Amino acid sequence: MSMQIYSVGGSVRDELLGLPIVDRDYVVVGASPQDMLARGFRAVGKDFPVFLHPQTQEEYALARTERKTGHGYRGFMVHAAPEVTLAEDLARRDLTINAMARAEDGSLIDPYNGSADLAARVLRHVGPAFHEDPVRVLRVARFASRLPGFSVAPETMALMRTMVADGEVDHLVPERVWQELARGLMEAQPSRMFEVLRQCGALERILPELDRLFGVPQRAECHPEVDSGVHVMIVVDLSARRGCGLAVRWAALLHDLGKGTTPDTDLPRHPGHEARSAGLVDGVCSRLRVPAECRDLALLVARYHGEVHRAGELDAAAIVGLLEKVDALRRPGRFEQLLEACACDFNGRLGWLDVAYRVPEVLRQALAAMRGVDAAALARGCPSPTAIAARLHEVRVSAVETSLRVMAR
Repeated sequence: MSMQIYSVGGSVRDELLGLPIVDRDYVVVGASPQDMLARGFRAVGKDFPVFLHPQTQEEYALARTERKTGHGYRGFMVHAAPEVTLAEDLARRDLTINAMARAEDGSLIDPYNGSADLAARVLRHVGPAFHEDPVRVLRVARFASRLPGFSVAPETMALMRTMVADGEVDHLVPERVWQELARGLMEAQPSRMFEVLRQCGALERILPELDRLFGVPQRAECHPEVDSGVHVMIVVDLSARRGCGLAVRWAALLHDLGKGTTPDTDLPRHPGHEARSAGLVDGVCSRLRVPAECRDLALLVARYHGEVHRAGELDAAAIVGLLEKVDALRRPGRFEQLLEACACDFNGRLGWLDVAYRVPEVLRQALAAMRGVDAAALARGCPSPTAIAARLHEVRVSAVETSLRVMAR
């Protein structure tokens, strides 16, 4: 059997959708690892045979089949051999729109009608092998956020619910959950990912803290016609529309987790929810092994977004205290991310999209005033080293008071 090479998966799908192609993946039929090495390819695959092209460095995988041997996405036995056909390789893929191939002569190979599902804007699983890999639940949800006009086929949603009920999702490793959530957050409409996860019951298993927000009423002065979960979805979609980075989008997603633990007697005011949110964010980030940059910003936004929103009502001493608590002087870049996330929260309410958010202007001006204080000179003139911190705080408050008076004119 002669070696045949096909471009597969995402590049074929995106080409048919008219989207830019970021990278290409290839499947090689009729070849062994020795054949690939003899042609100058370099082996890089750990779990199955994948090779890098000697010139382009693109990935070429040998056609393979998989057999379920245990729980989770690692519980597979892979069989890669020259006799494995392209149709057999495509059969193990998740969605029909990802199970198409393009031959070297340009012809389309579409054994599972992926092009028809593209036209119908449907996310449909290829076959029963879908049930064997719980990561596919996350991937379907992520594709819903990337292609927000697509719906999940009823039979695929039913299968995903079965996978959740069977406990397959409980075997997902934290790193893979975070990887898929992070990718979904960076798509066009992140809320669709969480909508699909909630519909199939997986959100309750993966992010129960977020799932609890749905059905919890918002404060009356916000938008009582939607609940806290819907509010968070509006906020996270706004962070995507504004082109925010991953850390800001993650913080937007988690900023109100504490509302899910508000006692019924305190609804709909949610007193103290910021502190509760910070504690829950810490737990989520530890459980999913979230990178430090995303964790630290999410903690700041959860704990201080209420104080940030009230900055226009605070006196100079309270503003200086807030800026010190969020380490704005030493971490100006992260401070700007905090303001971005808070702006998304403020404007992420029905009818509030175009309402001017004045808080960043106030806080930036105050921060500039604090920067104008010469800490080194103050320290040299201070009679006692133990008094330096208090004196510095006092002078900064005075500088911010002056700044606020100037802004008020």
